[in-house]
Amino acid sequence: MLTEEQINHLIHQLRSGEIKELYVDNCDFYDFRKLLVEQEDFKHFHGVAQRNGHVIYKYLEEERS
Repeated sequence: MLTEEQINHLIHQLRSGEIKELYVDNCDFYDFRKLLVEQEDFKHFHGVAQRNGHVIYKYLEEERS
């Protein structure tokens, strides 16, 4: 399981373009999402659900509607 510090680091890496996409395992989803929705640029993150509750997140240049 990811710690809050690890999650914040991954969010920063995705935002800065260090990584293009981020795979979040279903066991980390709720903790990850809790911190993600607190971000000022939350609407720039786009998650695509995968099988078994996993999600792949990408950072968009323009915020989603």
